[in-house]
Amino acid sequence: MGDFDFTQPLLLLLLPLALLPLLRRRSDTLPFSAIAWLPADRAGRLAGLLWRAFAVAAMASAVIGLAGPGHSGGEVLLSGRGAEVLILMDRSSSMDANVVPKDVKAGGQFNASMPTKSDVVRGLLSQFVTRRPDDRFAFMAFSTSPLPIVPFTGDHALVQAALAATGVGRGLPDTLMGKALLAAIDEFAGRRYSGSRIVLVVSDGGAQLDEPTRERIRAGLARERIGLYWIYIRSGPNSADLTHEDGGAYDSVEEMALHKFFRSLATPYRLYQTDDAQMMATAMAEIDRQQSFPLSYYRRVPRSDYSGGFYLAALLCAAGLLACRAVQLQAWPRLPAALDRSQA
Repeated sequence: MGDFDFTQPLLLLLLPLALLPLLRRRSDTLPFSAIAWLPADRAGRLAGLLWRAFAVAAMASAVIGLAGPGHSGGEVLLSGRGAEVLILMDRSSSMDANVVPKDVKAGGQFNASMPTKSDVVRGLLSQFVTRRPDDRFAFMAFSTSPLPIVPFTGDHALVQAALAATGVGRGLPDTLMGKALLAAIDEFAGRRYSGSRIVLVVSDGGAQLDEPTRERIRAGLARERIGLYWIYIRSGPNSADLTHEDGGAYDSVEEMALHKFFRSLATPYRLYQTDDAQMMATAMAEIDRQQSFPLSYYRRVPRSDYSGGFYLAALLCAAGLLACRAVQLQAWPRLPAALDRSQA
Protein backbone atom coordinates (compact mmCIF):
# COMPACT_ATOMS: atom_id res chain seq x y z
CA MET A 1 0.00 0.00 0.00
CA GLY A 2 1.26 3.49 -0.85
CA ASP A 3 1.81 6.48 1.44
CA PHE A 4 -0.91 8.78 2.73
CA ASP A 5 -1.21 11.82 0.47
CA PHE A 6 -3.52 14.52 -0.90
CA THR A 7 -4.58 15.09 -4.49
CA GLN A 8 -5.04 18.86 -3.89
CA PRO A 9 -2.64 19.68 -1.03
CA LEU A 10 -2.77 23.46 -1.62
CA LEU A 11 -6.36 23.51 -0.37
CA LEU A 12 -5.01 22.69 3.10
CA LEU A 13 -3.98 26.35 3.29
CA LEU A 14 -7.66 27.05 4.03
CA LEU A 15 -7.51 25.08 7.28
CA PRO A 16 -6.89 28.17 9.49
CA LEU A 17 -10.41 29.32 8.55
CA ALA A 18 -11.68 26.52 10.76
CA LEU A 19 -10.56 28.59 13.78
CA LEU A 20 -13.06 31.36 13.06
CA PRO A 21 -15.80 29.82 15.26
CA LEU A 22 -13.47 30.24 18.27
CA LEU A 23 -13.63 34.03 18.03
CA ARG A 24 -16.00 35.77 20.44
CA ARG A 25 -19.36 36.70 18.98
CA ARG A 26 -21.76 39.43 20.16
CA SER A 27 -24.64 39.08 17.73
CA ASP A 28 -26.44 36.45 19.85
CA THR A 29 -25.64 37.98 23.29
CA LEU A 30 -28.66 38.55 25.51
CA PRO A 31 -28.36 41.63 27.83
CA PHE A 32 -29.33 41.28 31.51
CA SER A 33 -29.31 43.93 34.20
CA ALA A 34 -27.54 41.90 36.85
CA ILE A 35 -25.56 38.91 35.72
CA ALA A 36 -24.88 37.87 39.31
CA TRP A 37 -28.57 37.12 39.75
CA LEU A 38 -28.42 34.48 36.99
CA PRO A 39 -27.98 30.88 38.18
CA ALA A 40 -24.97 28.86 37.05
CA ASP A 41 -25.68 27.51 33.57
CA ARG A 42 -23.48 24.44 33.19
CA ALA A 43 -25.63 23.05 30.39
CA GLY A 44 -25.32 26.33 28.51
CA ARG A 45 -21.54 26.37 28.84
CA LEU A 46 -21.40 22.77 27.60
CA ALA A 47 -23.66 23.63 24.68
CA GLY A 48 -21.40 26.56 23.83
CA LEU A 49 -18.32 24.36 23.86
CA LEU A 50 -20.06 21.75 21.72
CA TRP A 51 -21.20 24.45 19.28
CA ARG A 52 -17.64 25.68 18.78
CA ALA A 53 -16.26 22.15 18.54
CA PHE A 54 -18.85 21.14 15.94
CA ALA A 55 -18.21 24.31 13.93
CA VAL A 56 -14.42 23.86 13.92
CA ALA A 57 -14.69 20.15 13.05
CA ALA A 58 -17.22 20.78 10.27
CA MET A 59 -15.06 23.39 8.55
CA ALA A 60 -11.83 21.41 9.01
CA SER A 61 -13.42 18.18 7.71
CA ALA A 62 -14.80 19.96 4.64
CA VAL A 63 -11.41 21.50 3.80
CA ILE A 64 -9.56 18.18 4.27
CA GLY A 65 -12.17 16.42 2.13
CA LEU A 66 -11.68 18.96 -0.66
CA ALA A 67 -7.90 18.35 -0.49
CA GLY A 68 -8.50 14.70 -1.49
CA PRO A 69 -6.89 12.57 1.25
CA GLY A 70 -6.06 8.93 0.59
CA HIS A 71 -3.43 6.28 0.10
CA SER A 72 -1.67 6.25 -3.24
CA GLY A 73 -1.94 3.07 -5.30
CA GLY A 74 0.73 0.47 -4.80
CA GLU A 75 1.37 -3.25 -4.83
CA VAL A 76 0.37 -5.93 -2.36
CA LEU A 77 2.02 -9.34 -2.09
CA LEU A 78 -0.39 -12.25 -2.54
CA SER A 79 0.20 -15.98 -2.51
CA GLY A 80 -1.59 -19.03 -3.85
CA ARG A 81 -1.00 -22.20 -5.85
CA GLY A 82 -0.62 -22.15 -9.60
CA ALA A 83 1.72 -20.72 -12.20
CA GLU A 84 2.40 -17.88 -14.57
CA VAL A 85 0.89 -19.11 -17.83
CA LEU A 86 1.25 -17.51 -21.23
CA ILE A 87 -1.27 -19.01 -23.66
CA LEU A 88 0.09 -18.96 -27.21
CA MET A 89 -2.81 -19.85 -29.50
CA ASP A 90 -2.53 -20.63 -33.20
CA ARG A 91 -5.01 -18.59 -35.25
CA SER A 92 -3.96 -19.71 -38.70
CA SER A 93 -6.58 -20.77 -41.22
CA SER A 94 -5.95 -24.46 -40.52
CA MET A 95 -7.45 -23.95 -37.05
CA ASP A 96 -10.78 -23.18 -38.74
CA ALA A 97 -11.01 -26.79 -39.95
CA ASN A 98 -13.31 -29.21 -38.17
CA VAL A 99 -12.26 -31.53 -35.39
CA VAL A 100 -12.87 -35.12 -36.48
CA PRO A 101 -12.28 -38.39 -34.63
CA LYS A 102 -8.94 -40.03 -35.37
CA ASP A 103 -10.60 -43.05 -36.97
CA VAL A 104 -12.31 -40.85 -39.58
CA LYS A 105 -10.23 -40.45 -42.72
CA ALA A 106 -10.85 -36.77 -43.20
CA GLY A 107 -9.11 -33.66 -42.06
CA GLY A 108 -8.50 -30.05 -42.91
CA GLN A 109 -12.10 -29.64 -44.08
CA PHE A 110 -14.78 -27.22 -42.95
CA ASN A 111 -18.32 -28.16 -42.10
CA ALA A 112 -20.55 -25.57 -40.43
CA SER A 113 -22.43 -28.29 -38.54
CA MET A 114 -19.27 -29.50 -36.75
CA PRO A 115 -17.08 -27.62 -34.28
CA THR A 116 -13.80 -26.24 -35.55
CA LYS A 117 -10.47 -26.76 -33.87
CA SER A 118 -10.41 -23.13 -32.74
CA ASP A 119 -13.91 -23.47 -31.23
CA VAL A 120 -12.93 -26.52 -29.20
CA VAL A 121 -9.62 -24.98 -28.12
CA ARG A 122 -11.31 -21.74 -27.11
CA GLY A 123 -13.83 -23.57 -24.93
CA LEU A 124 -11.21 -25.75 -23.25
CA LEU A 125 -8.90 -22.80 -22.59
CA SER A 126 -11.82 -20.90 -21.08
CA GLN A 127 -12.48 -23.78 -18.69
CA PHE A 128 -8.76 -23.98 -17.91
CA VAL A 129 -8.65 -20.30 -16.93
CA THR A 130 -11.79 -20.65 -14.80
CA ARG A 131 -10.35 -23.59 -12.83
CA ARG A 132 -7.18 -21.70 -11.88
CA PRO A 133 -8.10 -18.60 -9.85
CA ASP A 134 -4.58 -17.94 -8.53
CA ASP A 135 -2.78 -18.08 -11.89
CA ARG A 136 -1.37 -15.06 -13.65
CA PHE A 137 -2.32 -15.34 -17.31
CA ALA A 138 -1.12 -13.67 -20.49
CA PHE A 139 -2.67 -14.35 -23.87
CA MET A 140 -1.14 -14.13 -27.32
CA ALA A 141 -2.37 -15.31 -30.72
CA PHE A 142 -0.20 -15.89 -33.77
CA SER A 143 -0.28 -16.79 -37.42
CA THR A 144 1.78 -14.70 -39.85
CA SER A 145 3.03 -12.71 -36.84
CA PRO A 146 2.56 -12.74 -33.07
CA LEU A 147 -0.37 -10.73 -31.74
CA PRO A 148 -0.04 -9.89 -28.02
CA ILE A 149 -3.57 -9.43 -26.68
CA VAL A 150 -3.43 -9.53 -22.87
CA PRO A 151 -0.28 -8.97 -20.79
CA PHE A 152 0.15 -10.83 -17.52
CA THR A 153 -2.81 -10.14 -15.30
CA GLY A 154 -4.88 -11.58 -12.51
CA ASP A 155 -8.06 -10.26 -14.14
CA HIS A 156 -9.40 -13.51 -15.57
CA ALA A 157 -12.46 -11.79 -17.04
CA LEU A 158 -10.09 -9.92 -19.34
CA VAL A 159 -8.49 -13.18 -20.46
CA GLN A 160 -11.92 -14.72 -21.07
CA ALA A 161 -12.89 -11.75 -23.22
CA ALA A 162 -9.68 -12.13 -25.24
CA LEU A 163 -10.40 -15.80 -25.81
CA ALA A 164 -13.91 -14.98 -27.00
CA ALA A 165 -12.53 -12.37 -29.38
CA THR A 166 -10.49 -14.99 -31.23
CA GLY A 167 -13.73 -16.42 -32.56
CA VAL A 168 -14.28 -13.37 -34.75
CA GLY A 169 -13.27 -13.75 -38.39
CA ARG A 170 -11.09 -16.34 -40.11
CA GLY A 171 -7.44 -17.15 -39.61
CA LEU A 172 -4.51 -16.22 -41.86
CA PRO A 173 -2.66 -18.82 -43.94
CA ASP A 174 0.76 -19.09 -42.25
CA THR A 175 2.03 -20.41 -38.90
CA LEU A 176 5.25 -18.62 -37.97
CA MET A 177 6.07 -20.38 -34.73
CA GLY A 178 9.57 -18.94 -34.30
CA LYS A 179 8.49 -15.29 -34.05
CA ALA A 180 5.62 -16.25 -31.78
CA LEU A 181 7.85 -18.11 -29.32
CA LEU A 182 10.33 -15.25 -29.15
CA ALA A 183 7.51 -12.76 -28.50
CA ALA A 184 6.11 -15.06 -25.79
CA ILE A 185 9.49 -15.26 -24.04
CA ASP A 186 9.81 -11.47 -24.14
CA GLU A 187 6.57 -11.19 -22.14
CA PHE A 188 8.39 -12.67 -19.13
CA ALA A 189 11.38 -10.31 -19.41
CA GLY A 190 11.73 -7.94 -16.46
CA ARG A 191 9.12 -9.70 -14.34
CA ARG A 192 9.88 -10.87 -10.80
CA TYR A 193 10.24 -14.62 -10.64
CA SER A 194 7.39 -15.70 -8.35
CA GLY A 195 6.84 -19.38 -9.20
CA SER A 196 6.40 -21.85 -12.03
CA ARG A 197 6.39 -20.33 -15.54
CA ILE A 198 5.08 -21.99 -18.67
CA VAL A 199 4.30 -21.15 -22.26
CA LEU A 200 1.27 -23.16 -23.36
CA VAL A 201 1.38 -23.53 -27.15
CA VAL A 202 -1.84 -24.70 -28.81
CA SER A 203 -1.29 -25.35 -32.50
CA ASP A 204 -1.90 -27.82 -35.30
CA GLY A 205 1.30 -27.00 -37.15
CA GLY A 206 5.05 -26.79 -36.73
CA ALA A 207 7.93 -24.83 -38.23
CA GLN A 208 11.43 -25.22 -39.59
CA LEU A 209 13.47 -22.84 -37.43
CA ASP A 210 16.85 -21.54 -38.50
CA GLU A 211 19.76 -21.93 -36.13
CA PRO A 212 19.90 -18.29 -34.89
CA THR A 213 16.19 -18.46 -34.01
CA ARG A 214 16.71 -21.76 -32.21
CA GLU A 215 19.55 -20.32 -30.16
CA ARG A 216 17.50 -17.28 -29.18
CA ILE A 217 14.59 -19.49 -28.10
CA ARG A 218 16.87 -21.85 -26.20
CA ALA A 219 18.66 -18.99 -24.42
CA GLY A 220 15.42 -17.13 -23.66
CA LEU A 221 13.67 -20.12 -22.11
CA ALA A 222 16.70 -20.85 -19.94
CA ARG A 223 17.20 -17.22 -18.92
CA GLU A 224 13.57 -16.70 -17.88
CA ARG A 225 13.22 -20.27 -16.48
CA ILE A 226 10.19 -21.13 -18.62
CA GLY A 227 8.72 -24.56 -19.22
CA LEU A 228 7.18 -25.34 -22.61
CA TYR A 229 3.94 -27.25 -23.15
CA TRP A 230 2.79 -28.01 -26.68
CA ILE A 231 -0.73 -29.21 -27.36
CA TYR A 232 -0.34 -30.50 -30.90
CA ILE A 233 -3.67 -30.94 -32.70
CA ARG A 234 -3.42 -33.40 -35.55
CA SER A 235 -5.37 -32.46 -38.66
CA GLY A 236 -6.12 -36.07 -39.61
CA PRO A 237 -4.56 -39.50 -40.05
CA ASN A 238 -2.11 -38.15 -42.62
CA SER A 239 -0.63 -35.66 -40.16
CA ALA A 240 2.66 -36.38 -38.45
CA ASP A 241 2.48 -38.68 -35.45
CA LEU A 242 4.91 -37.07 -33.02
CA THR A 243 4.66 -39.96 -30.58
CA HIS A 244 6.36 -42.21 -33.17
CA GLU A 245 9.74 -43.15 -31.74
CA ASP A 246 11.40 -43.40 -35.16
CA GLY A 247 11.16 -39.91 -36.55
CA GLY A 248 13.03 -40.81 -39.75
CA ALA A 249 9.88 -40.93 -41.80
CA TYR A 250 9.00 -37.45 -40.63
CA ASP A 251 12.34 -35.66 -40.80
CA SER A 252 11.01 -33.39 -43.54
CA VAL A 253 7.80 -32.61 -41.66
CA GLU A 254 7.77 -29.27 -39.86
CA GLU A 255 5.91 -30.65 -36.85
CA MET A 256 8.50 -33.36 -36.28
CA ALA A 257 11.39 -30.94 -36.80
CA LEU A 258 9.90 -28.60 -34.20
CA HIS A 259 9.26 -31.45 -31.78
CA LYS A 260 12.86 -32.64 -32.08
CA PHE A 261 14.10 -29.13 -31.34
CA PHE A 262 11.86 -28.83 -28.28
CA ARG A 263 13.13 -32.17 -26.99
CA SER A 264 16.71 -30.89 -27.22
CA LEU A 265 15.97 -27.98 -24.86
CA ALA A 266 17.54 -27.93 -21.40
CA THR A 267 14.31 -26.47 -19.97
CA PRO A 268 11.20 -28.59 -19.26
CA TYR A 269 9.14 -29.60 -22.30
CA ARG A 270 5.99 -31.71 -22.60
CA LEU A 271 4.12 -32.74 -25.72
CA TYR A 272 0.39 -33.48 -25.73
CA GLN A 273 -0.65 -34.89 -29.08
CA THR A 274 -4.42 -34.81 -29.58
CA ASP A 275 -6.64 -36.20 -32.30
CA ASP A 276 -10.09 -35.11 -31.08
CA ALA A 277 -11.88 -32.92 -28.55
CA GLN A 278 -11.75 -35.57 -25.82
CA MET A 279 -7.99 -35.90 -26.07
CA MET A 280 -7.63 -32.12 -25.95
CA ALA A 281 -9.71 -32.02 -22.75
CA THR A 282 -7.55 -34.76 -21.25
CA ALA A 283 -4.39 -32.83 -22.10
CA MET A 284 -5.71 -29.65 -20.50
CA ALA A 285 -6.72 -31.55 -17.37
CA GLU A 286 -3.23 -33.09 -17.13
CA ILE A 287 -1.57 -29.66 -17.37
CA ASP A 288 -4.00 -28.36 -14.74
CA ARG A 289 -2.92 -31.12 -12.33
CA GLN A 290 0.79 -30.65 -12.96
CA GLN A 291 0.99 -26.88 -12.58
CA SER A 292 -0.04 -26.46 -8.95
CA PHE A 293 2.98 -25.03 -7.16
CA PRO A 294 3.30 -22.26 -4.54
CA LEU A 295 2.99 -18.93 -6.28
CA SER A 296 3.56 -15.45 -4.90
CA TYR A 297 2.87 -12.35 -6.90
CA TYR A 298 2.30 -8.64 -6.57
CA ARG A 299 -1.05 -7.14 -7.46
CA ARG A 300 -1.48 -3.46 -8.14
CA VAL A 301 -4.18 -1.82 -6.07
CA PRO A 302 -5.91 1.46 -6.95
CA ARG A 303 -5.65 4.60 -4.87
CA SER A 304 -7.83 4.62 -1.76
CA ASP A 305 -9.75 7.90 -1.44
CA TYR A 306 -10.93 9.00 2.01
CA SER A 307 -12.70 12.21 0.98
CA GLY A 308 -16.11 10.63 1.51
CA GLY A 309 -15.36 9.94 5.16
CA PHE A 310 -14.38 13.55 5.81
CA TYR A 311 -17.48 14.83 4.00
CA LEU A 312 -19.61 12.55 6.16
CA ALA A 313 -17.88 13.88 9.29
CA ALA A 314 -18.58 17.45 8.15
CA LEU A 315 -22.24 16.57 7.59
CA LEU A 316 -22.58 15.03 11.07
CA CYS A 317 -20.92 18.07 12.64
CA ALA A 318 -23.34 20.33 10.78
CA ALA A 319 -26.21 18.25 12.20
CA GLY A 320 -24.69 18.77 15.66
CA LEU A 321 -24.64 22.52 15.03
CA LEU A 322 -28.33 22.45 14.18
CA ALA A 323 -29.01 20.53 17.41
CA CYS A 324 -27.09 23.12 19.45
CA ARG A 325 -28.98 25.89 17.68
CA ALA A 326 -32.28 24.25 18.56
CA VAL A 327 -31.58 24.31 22.32
CA GLN A 328 -30.04 27.80 22.33
CA LEU A 329 -32.02 30.55 24.05
CA GLN A 330 -32.82 33.16 21.41
CA ALA A 331 -34.50 35.74 23.71
CA TRP A 332 -35.48 36.15 27.32
CA PRO A 333 -38.93 34.78 28.05
CA ARG A 334 -41.61 37.50 28.58
CA LEU A 335 -43.02 37.93 32.07
CA PRO A 336 -46.76 37.38 32.56
CA ALA A 337 -48.71 40.63 32.15
CA ALA A 338 -50.05 40.62 35.76
CA LEU A 339 -46.59 40.20 37.24
CA ASP A 340 -45.28 42.91 34.96
CA ARG A 341 -47.92 45.45 36.22
CA SER A 342 -47.33 44.59 39.87
CA GLN A 343 -43.62 45.29 39.52
CA ALA A 344 -44.44 48.56 37.85
